[in-house]
Amino acid sequence: MKVKTNILLRVRIAYLAVALFTIAAVYRLVIIQYVESEQWRGLGQTNGLKVMKINATRGNIYADDGSLLATSLPFYKVAFDPSLATHDLFDSQIDSLSYLLSQHFRNLSSRQYKAKIMEQRKIGRRYMIINQNLIDYQEKKKMEKWPIFRKGRLSGGIIFEKVEKRFLPFSQLGGRTIGTVNGEDRGVVGLEYSFNKELSGRDGEALYQKMVGGGWKPVYDGTELRPIEGMDIQTTINVNIQDIAENALLGALEKNQADYGSVVVMEVHTGQIKAISNLSRNSKGNYYESYNYAVGSQGSREPGSTFKLASMIALLENSKLQLHDSIDTENGSFKFFNETMRDHKKGGFGTLSIQEAFEKSSNIGIAKLIQNHFGKNPQKFIDQLRAMGLYEPLDFQMYGEGASYIKSPKDSTWSGTSLPWMSHGYELKMTPLHTLTLFNSIANEGKMVQPIIVKYIKRADQVIQEFEAKILKEKICSESTLRDVKIMLQGVVERGTAKNIYTPKYNIAGKTGTAKNVKNGLYTNEYYTSFVGYFPAEKPKYSCIVVIDKPKGYQIYGGDVSAPVFRKIADKIYSNEIELQDVEPIEDLHMVGIFPLIKSGNQRDLIQISNKLGISNHSESPNAEWVKTQIINNSVLWKENNVTPQQVPNVVGMTLKDAYFVLENAGLKVQTQGFGRVKTQSIEPNSKLRLNQKIELKLG
Repeated sequence: MKVKTNILLRVRIAYLAVALFTIAAVYRLVIIQYVESEQWRGLGQTNGLKVMKINATRGNIYADDGSLLATSLPFYKVAFDPSLATHDLFDSQIDSLSYLLSQHFRNLSSRQYKAKIMEQRKIGRRYMIINQNLIDYQEKKKMEKWPIFRKGRLSGGIIFEKVEKRFLPFSQLGGRTIGTVNGEDRGVVGLEYSFNKELSGRDGEALYQKMVGGGWKPVYDGTELRPIEGMDIQTTINVNIQDIAENALLGALEKNQADYGSVVVMEVHTGQIKAISNLSRNSKGNYYESYNYAVGSQGSREPGSTFKLASMIALLENSKLQLHDSIDTENGSFKFFNETMRDHKKGGFGTLSIQEAFEKSSNIGIAKLIQNHFGKNPQKFIDQLRAMGLYEPLDFQMYGEGASYIKSPKDSTWSGTSLPWMSHGYELKMTPLHTLTLFNSIANEGKMVQPIIVKYIKRADQVIQEFEAKILKEKICSESTLRDVKIMLQGVVERGTAKNIYTPKYNIAGKTGTAKNVKNGLYTNEYYTSFVGYFPAEKPKYSCIVVIDKPKGYQIYGGDVSAPVFRKIADKIYSNEIELQDVEPIEDLHMVGIFPLIKSGNQRDLIQISNKLGISNHSESPNAEWVKTQIINNSVLWKENNVTPQQVPNVVGMTLKDAYFVLENAGLKVQTQGFGRVKTQSIEPNSKLRLNQKIELKLG
């Protein structure tokens, strides 16, 4: 019987809850319809009600390590209802308030602020803007303690209207990729636009009452719909690599006075974009990010000789040619039908092996090979390009991806010269990102992966959605072709058109590209230069493309303009990531003798310890704070261990406490493995310091 009573009670409560919810919904609907019909008129000094939107807080955008790339910060518009304060409160504190307002905003004197507020109070104004300038949260907290304002909204009349503004902690680093929002807090370009739905959340709404003077205040009647905050996105962008890429590109653009340039750095196996920079010159000659040339349709251009990789793959896949076979490149010019093709070397290269033709980037050599093998059936060449995935879009995560254009023999624009000119990157268009994806597949053992730039969508720490790069092509060519093109790409840097960026420290593989620009349907003497490749060549971790448009001066080729940017980026990444290096990290080479293990640290502490242990010790630099040791006969010599500003300190041999102190004071983020003193450090001592750079210490 008791069980039955409990069930009936629960049923009644449920019916009551449904009834109350229905009544509230109907009430809200009636209010909204009544308000929006404008038949309602307020009492006293109000003009009416209105259902208004409550903006949801926009989600954050993060780098790959969790660093903030974009966030919304609260700012406040300061308004005031001067009629609410009692006469005693107002008369006793208005002078102090006016003085503080004058000192803070500095646009009016304290006397002018007092006169303005008193006038509004006299005419019964319920809402006035104190100042058009927005204040931040800390300023708001300070103002809340001011005279009159400290009484709050209901007794003091202070009104802080929240306004959120988008803030980029790293300023304009990767600004075009991160994107911008408009006045309505909607994404306009970049990731802000592409992931606007996830970032924007869901706006709420509430009834607001209009005040005399034009302001609105909320009417909390229980019908308001609370906003739902936007979700966060975590990108694959690495802040340090982005900074390296952007600075290297900017330096080259300024040096060559080019129109624009673009760099993309991608992780070979994952397809994750680690850096993407696009800089173009404005009318004043300054460079800024205005368009994403790496991805967008305006960046889809005739690639020039970087396309010779695709031609060579097609050739090796459909013939029995060997790299040592030869081709006559003539004396630097050769006529295909009614058009003359030229090589960049005056007088030509003469007879070259196929490998040399690629490494020296002979247009004639590659074009003759393609024409000889595909001239009777050009569709076979096109089909091979299609099999490499050069036709299909990448389905990149950002809107506005430019499409590839590769003509076929069925097109009305196809002519007898199309095939030889396509073989070295003309009469077709590709974005830098698509070209990079092709080269990345060679570094990735023939597997073509989709580039991605967003890894997670999160709500707080909860992963809502995770993205993995799709496999676009499991294999773009055979193992034998893959082996041959790898040899040639490395040969370009060792012996060919990019030998100026060769370094004995590590191997780079890649290809230069130079294409004439088209204006009014005619080719000009302005050039689009590029270099695309990967490193370290034997075990690639990163691929990268650099394009620079319209360089001015005597340097006009990809090997001279774009390749050095690639080398500068690769050098800095290589020096920062010890796992890329063949050499062992800097190790402690101290010999353990009859003395206790004394290596390096704070000189004062070490002297004190040595004296207590009765160990003979002497100092070469008595005033030095940090020292390292040298054992001489039966004593210890303290030698200065310089900590130089803007350089990475040497902490090998230090205790973990001392190492943390030195490195964190220098602005580095420390990660450790093991126990004991510092045995190795991942960044070479005295190399250039980058704030917030990660350094790994191995202890032993």
